[in-house]
Amino acid sequence: MTRDLFGRHRAVLPDWLALYYEDPLEITHGEGRHVWDAAGNKYLDFFGGILTTMTAHALPEVTKAVSEQAGRIIHSSTLYLNRPMVELAERVAQLSGIPDARVFFTTSGTEANDTALLLATAHRRSNSILAMRNSYHGRSFSAVGITGNRGWSPTSLSPLQTLYVHGGVRTRGPYAHLDDREFIDACVDDLVDLLGHTRAPAALIAEPVQGVGGFTSPPDGLYAAFREVLRERGILWIADEVQTGWGRTGEHFWGWQAHGRSGPPDIVTFAKGIGNGMSIGGVIARAEIMNCLDANSISTFGGTQVTMAAGLANLTYLLEHDLQGNARRVGGLLIERLRAVAAQVPHVTEVRGRGLMIGVELARPGTDEAAPEAASTVLEEARAGGLLIGKGGGHSTSVLRIAPPMSLTVAEAEEGAAILERALRSI
Repeated sequence: MTRDLFGRHRAVLPDWLALYYEDPLEITHGEGRHVWDAAGNKYLDFFGGILTTMTAHALPEVTKAVSEQAGRIIHSSTLYLNRPMVELAERVAQLSGIPDARVFFTTSGTEANDTALLLATAHRRSNSILAMRNSYHGRSFSAVGITGNRGWSPTSLSPLQTLYVHGGVRTRGPYAHLDDREFIDACVDDLVDLLGHTRAPAALIAEPVQGVGGFTSPPDGLYAAFREVLRERGILWIADEVQTGWGRTGEHFWGWQAHGRSGPPDIVTFAKGIGNGMSIGGVIARAEIMNCLDANSISTFGGTQVTMAAGLANLTYLLEHDLQGNARRVGGLLIERLRAVAAQVPHVTEVRGRGLMIGVELARPGTDEAAPEAASTVLEEARAGGLLIGKGGGHSTSVLRIAPPMSLTVAEAEEGAAILERALRSI
């Protein structure tokens, strides 16, 4: 049945629509931190639909909220008052750390970043954007235009002029040999020099932890130092929190808070985990920025009643059960366990991460060369052992991406680490 579905998939869907595994997997249902395929095989899920199943599969509180709301009304558009949308916006604004915050809901992280770029360029009257090397911000025309990862950038055409900045990758590039303080200073000097050669850009957009790029991040404080330079010139700071938001990194509720010395970003984008699988994205910005558009705008599907009900229930569950604290505790144990394994596997060059956002970088032994074939081998072996993980990387890297639902237990973390250890030793 799965092979027949694969054939039908290939016949009607684009060739560039990537599928994991030599024998692609059809997931039919899930519960907690586990999913099942069409053949009845059970897997521990350490990728959560690309960091989207944030709390748990089939979380009763979320499914109940969706079912009850669907029984009343599913959708009406933003042309009408929407109580669940207002209630979720109030909570998100309060949690954002941005003064006088306004919230606009979209259907995805890509659309959220599109909206942030629209706001920044309109507010600043500039179509120039600063972005980080190795970054990823979505698959739309404008988002691809600012993506600094060649593997996810199919065209050089763009409505924006993009200038790429050093700093998103700590362990590679011209400043990798420096200590953290020197690294930050060098990146700031590079930014200042760059700004001396161009008209003032509208904004810098940056992921506090680069997601598709392999869960890599700069030293804490880099974006705070950038912020001081940007503020002097009126340039906005957009924090792309599509993958890092809602406490996944454990240490902070938002990834930008590791760089919060100079205050919050002007704009924050979010998506993925807040809906626990429902299509929710959004933008948070100061009122003067959010309200700068001088033409009509609506959203047909952003903020529908059923997705907002899911978001409210999911966020309530996350806060009441301190899943940020759980990500910090269980994620810390998982990182240390994987580092102990990595010390015995020549292909592993680094285990990095924060909370339940962990990257395992692979290279050909004795070199810094990417080992994509090794990453594929581990992905297949982990699946055979009953574990689903992701992969990514850029800048000539191969990285295994690990991001389970944030309700992961210590026992499940140990189980997953044991399966991954066997998969890594099979390279």
